[in-house]
Amino acid sequence: MKILYAIQGTGNGHIARAEDVIPVLQQHGELDLFISGAQADIKLSYPLKYKSKGLSFYFGKDGGVDLIKTFNRNSSKDVYKEIKHFPVEKYDIVINDFEPISAWACKLKNVPCIGLSHQSALLSSLVPKPKTFDPAGDWILHNYAPVSDAIGFHFARFDKNIFTPVIRARVRHAQVADKGHFTVYLPAYDDKKLLPLLTKFKSVRWHIFSKHAKKPYHIGKLSVFPVNNEEFSLSMATSSGVLCGAGFETPAEALYLRKKLLVVPMKRQQEQHYNAAALKQLGVPVLKKLKKKHFEKLQEWIDTEQRINVDYPDVTAEAVQAAIDLGRQRK
Repeated sequence: MKILYAIQGTGNGHIARAEDVIPVLQQHGELDLFISGAQADIKLSYPLKYKSKGLSFYFGKDGGVDLIKTFNRNSSKDVYKEIKHFPVEKYDIVINDFEPISAWACKLKNVPCIGLSHQSALLSSLVPKPKTFDPAGDWILHNYAPVSDAIGFHFARFDKNIFTPVIRARVRHAQVADKGHFTVYLPAYDDKKLLPLLTKFKSVRWHIFSKHAKKPYHIGKLSVFPVNNEEFSLSMATSSGVLCGAGFETPAEALYLRKKLLVVPMKRQQEQHYNAAALKQLGVPVLKKLKKKHFEKLQEWIDTEQRINVDYPDVTAEAVQAAIDLGRQRK
């Protein structure tokens, strides 16, 4: 059986999860890999058959997606050409992690495409929803990478085709400790904007991982690092808590490691507002923005000893098998 696994390359979470999904998919047949997108800081350790700039969202520096840069750097003509010529018809099953080129190619050529992604979970009517409805954001969730059927991942099993998160082997086997620092990953914020806010907490040591930093530097108790998969995982495993965006993989890993967690959903990113709603339901504190007026809530979180209890067994093989079964049914 020939399988194509198409992976979204905007952000690090999809690629991090793929590292654990790929060996399981290889057990089911001959596997080719495709990544589209241009905003990931980490590289896949497996060889790619196809790579594309695709349709990428570009992060800004003030807590949200940079819509102007996103529009200017995406060519609809080039994207359509890629969709038209992408050879999805060569494969028995296409497994898609929110990747638009292969998804639309499958739709155009009437080839079954099975979603295996966190975004697939958000299409269920049973998952927690944000209070504010964003029609554009909801349209993107439903139409950015359309699939025939789907298996989803979420913070809890809200529906029958939703599994708990894939936790990377590196995180599952990490030596967990509390060395007193707090790990920060807010990719839509420039580290220069974070420094004046976080320095207000005089007694706190911060490890800030920034997409905008070219090399490490230190100011008082603040250490700023370029994004590095191994260093970030080590910092998180030995932290007192994790302050991050309301993405999926990082909050899931922080919960698995029994770390205090505080999330700040990215502006103009509907998926993160869905995630924030689900995390809030689990008891995780959520900040709308990171501003001086939120210092009291930040201090309260720093001081608390509250931890959220979750059960995240290794469900990778089970979720992949479910996706493969859906693909066979669709043939």
